Amino acid sequence: MLILVTGGSGSGKSEFAEGLVLQLRTKPYLYIATMYPFDEECHRRIARHRAMRREKEFDTLECYTGLKNIHAEGYGTALLECMSNLTANEMYQEGGAKERCVEEILEGICAVQKQCGHLVVVSNEIFSDGIRYDPETQRYQRYLGQINQKIAEKADLVVEVVYSIPVVHKGNLEKVKWTG
Repeated sequence: MLILVTGGSGSGKSEFAEGLVLQLRTKPYLYIATMYPFDEECHRRIARHRAMRREKEFDTLECYTGLKNIHAEGYGTALLECMSNLTANEMYQEGGAKERCVEEILEGICAVQKQCGHLVVVSNEIFSDGIRYDPETQRYQRYLGQINQKIAEKADLVVEVVYSIPVVHKGNLEKVKWTG
């Protein structure tokens, strides 16, 4: 099963996505983390999140670029968080896919999905603030939008989290709650 969870900053989407993974009850769980540690604050945040996930029995794999190259064989469910970080990494990090970012990430999602029973993908909703951005930021938004659209097209379940409230756009949330 492929699940896309999206929402704005602070919407509760990450907690919701982790809850979905636990409801699927298909261990072992893999957390694919994409946040690149730029500074000491990022390192502290990553360490705190790792400790929280460990309590939920997640193994963590850091993946900043090259998602299609990771090995997730044997995992029942993988949680990939998040598309906005992975997109920026592929666009701007050394070794990233640059202008092939959309294709590279979609190939990676297919590769991970083939290796795991379930894949839950978290992405940010960054498109409705009405602000006109510079051309480079618009290119980033365009790439992330294309990625989100393609994932949603293939997904069995698409959920937007608004103020910690799940809004289902595709599929049936009840199927997840009783899988096991």
